[in-house]
Amino acid sequence: MTVSYTLKMANASFGCFFKLLFRWKGSIYKLLYKEFIVFCCLYAMLSVTYRCLLNEKQKSEFAQLARYCNQYTDLIPVSFVLGFYVTLIVNRWWAQYTNIPLPDQLMCVVSSNVHGGDERGRLLRRTMMRYANLSSVLILRSVSTRVLKRFPTMEHIVEAGFMTREELKKYECLFSDYNKYWIPCVWFTNLAAQARRDGRVRDDVALKLLMDELNKYRAKCSMLFHYDWISVPLVYTQVVTIAVYSFFGVCIIGRQFLEPELEEEKPNIDLYVPIFTLLQFFFYSGWLKVAQQIINPFGEDDDDFETNRLIDRNLQVSLLSVDDMYQNLPPLEKDKYWDDQTAAPPYTLATAAETLKPSFMGSAFDMRFLGDAEQSQQVAVTPNMPRARTPMLSRFLSSAPSPAVSLKNFMGRGTRGHHLVRFRGDGYPSPNPNSRNSDLEHDSVGRIDEEETTEDEKESRASEPPTPKVTLRVPRRLEASEQQKKREQPKPPPLVIIVDEPSDESLNSEPAEC
Repeated sequence: MTVSYTLKMANASFGCFFKLLFRWKGSIYKLLYKEFIVFCCLYAMLSVTYRCLLNEKQKSEFAQLARYCNQYTDLIPVSFVLGFYVTLIVNRWWAQYTNIPLPDQLMCVVSSNVHGGDERGRLLRRTMMRYANLSSVLILRSVSTRVLKRFPTMEHIVEAGFMTREELKKYECLFSDYNKYWIPCVWFTNLAAQARRDGRVRDDVALKLLMDELNKYRAKCSMLFHYDWISVPLVYTQVVTIAVYSFFGVCIIGRQFLEPELEEEKPNIDLYVPIFTLLQFFFYSGWLKVAQQIINPFGEDDDDFETNRLIDRNLQVSLLSVDDMYQNLPPLEKDKYWDDQTAAPPYTLATAAETLKPSFMGSAFDMRFLGDAEQSQQVAVTPNMPRARTPMLSRFLSSAPSPAVSLKNFMGRGTRGHHLVRFRGDGYPSPNPNSRNSDLEHDSVGRIDEEETTEDEKESRASEPPTPKVTLRVPRRLEASEQQKKREQPKPPPLVIIVDEPSDESLNSEPAEC
């Protein structure tokens, strides 16, 4: 039975943990006292032999052996190997618990999607949940010694009501060399498909939901089977066990209290009882015993899983939910706070003090300004509003492109006025040999005015050294591409004016105007 002490630790008061040290069931004392007694007896026998039965020469040889063992004891990595081993075992232990199949989700889906208040509908729902519980019983029977002792044969499962005689015949007729815990899950799927054909399951969405929940349930059964099949590598377990027991086997010799051999050597305190060695044995061996106990939590130790209780609970709850609770709803009524916008459940006198504590609104909710009230005033900021800039950052902030054409990024900054930038094409022949105007490099020379500097920029430039002007020269390839575009651009057609020559008749009919 699992030992629970959670209620004792509800409040971490003074001395509450010390009360746990005197509990026997599930304690480290119950788990380790036999090994501890054996270690103490072996140490005492060797100590008595050294003190009373050996002569001086033999004592000297034994002392050399004890110093040698004590010197090389720390070379055994007990804490390193044991720590990783216990961490692996604890993670595996918790994963096995979370994979125990529980029918809670499946029974809710069956109760809400398999309809029918008649005997046929009731039979379908109860049989489905019985198949699900039968599958978990079969898998727990194969991994847990407690469940196997409760159901040693399939006849015991039939007598317990998890299976009928006809189902047992079907089960035994299906021959397989492997574990057949999955057969009831297949029966469940066939029964759900039959309910869909009969209209008990009203749509395919509900059928799919049933299949999904059953697959999750079956997957947990499969994981329990694989955890039982694939164990922690035996090599790792052997290494840890040998490291711990060899370490304390050497400590029996190396931690003995020895007599000083030389007169100059200071005598050690002879306590007869190695207190710190016993504590070390208690901690390391207790750590190993914990791992040995939970490496298979489906046994009969004090802290192993109560699988028989789980089987009873799962069957009772699942049948209750799909049978007695099917369409058995309480009448709909207005709740107590129907007309109250702020629901405030009452407190007892023992918890009334909790109402005095303000509710948590956020870590920055109670922040207060230490300065003047002007710091909390809101100011409307517009894009044209001047902003403070540091001299260093203004060089980069003011170089951003503006709607006006500017070459601030390409040329140095002056102190004032405008600058001329020439794109010179002198000395660069035209890349197009058919060009009629090879010397029209002057077309690529333009005068671009730099935008005027603002007052903030003037102040920031006052502290900067003047930057020399840079004259940019347009590459030949760029000039050629520009001229090529101009030539390829379609020219507008010439304006043609057509005048008809007057005839003799028109001249005679119209009088001349003065």
